[in-house]
Amino acid sequence: MAFEYNIEEILKMAEQIEENGVKFYTEAASAVSDFNAKQLLLNLAEFEKEHKKTFASIRENLSEKEKASLIFDPQDESAQYLKALADMRVFFKKEIDIKNIEEILKEALVAEKDSILFYQAMKPLVSEKSGVKKIESIIQEEMKHIKILTEKLTAFKS
Repeated sequence: MAFEYNIEEILKMAEQIEENGVKFYTEAASAVSDFNAKQLLLNLAEFEKEHKKTFASIRENLSEKEKASLIFDPQDESAQYLKALADMRVFFKKEIDIKNIEEILKEALVAEKDSILFYQAMKPLVSEKSGVKKIESIIQEEMKHIKILTEKLTAFKS
């Protein structure tokens, strides 16, 4: 295996994805005029903030062994690479009608699904002992977001 990441790097990336989500929902909330849609988007931003706190807490409680770098990377390029991927692929700047709540929710669903795919791709790149279960817990959290977003999108369509 060419690269193996430690779970701390993945959790930092997860925090960045959540931060990108907060930004996405907050900007969308400022653009919509409907009060209910605005409140929904602000609530979704809060969910993202809570997920970021959850991931930060998990990261802070990692053992030194889990934090240990698995590759020689004195300039922290692997972490920079993961951050760039997170910024580029999940909750990146989208060309959508930011005033249309259905479009916003559809794009949010795509972003959540992309994040799950990204974490699935990361699972083989971390040590079985130090990270796979934590990545699976991140995926479970993202799946909860998909459920919430699907329910909200269905409600707005009705």
